[in-house]
Amino acid sequence: MSEQSNFFKGMLPACVVMALVAGCAAPSGPAADKDQAQAVSCSAAQAGETLVGNWLAVRTQKGVAGELHVLFTLKPDGSMAYVEQLKRGRQPPRMLSETGCWTRSGQQLVLQTTESNGVPVDLNDPIYRNQYQITSAAADRLGLSGAAGTMIARRMPADYRLPVL
Repeated sequence: MSEQSNFFKGMLPACVVMALVAGCAAPSGPAADKDQAQAVSCSAAQAGETLVGNWLAVRTQKGVAGELHVLFTLKPDGSMAYVEQLKRGRQPPRMLSETGCWTRSGQQLVLQTTESNGVPVDLNDPIYRNQYQITSAAADRLGLSGAAGTMIARRMPADYRLPVL
């Protein structure tokens, strides 16, 4: 037998032990984040809140090639879904899907993400808390201004979903 094969034979028990130890290690990060996300409970919207529903905005953003299609689903129980799809010519669209809670205070809309693409997030990270100034609100149109600029969203049917191309 060659020296090289003896070396690998000698390493095999050590590799097995390391794999077993690694498998027994306590989970980190995501499990703790999952517990934190589950601990969040949304506050129900006020009765008759006009923002409840599906809102679609199509816009461009400086520094981003393509068109952003944003769908907000604001539910009466205070939960929300946020789907953003970037369409760039012939390239396949890129999507971001977030869920969490929403609140309205006067002319301020706040979206707090608890899961992004199905993964719990760090609730202390400010990137997962988006605030918008409501610049206009009608039965079928919603104007919002936030850190990424302004957008005009139109009300969509309750069953509307962004098409996956």
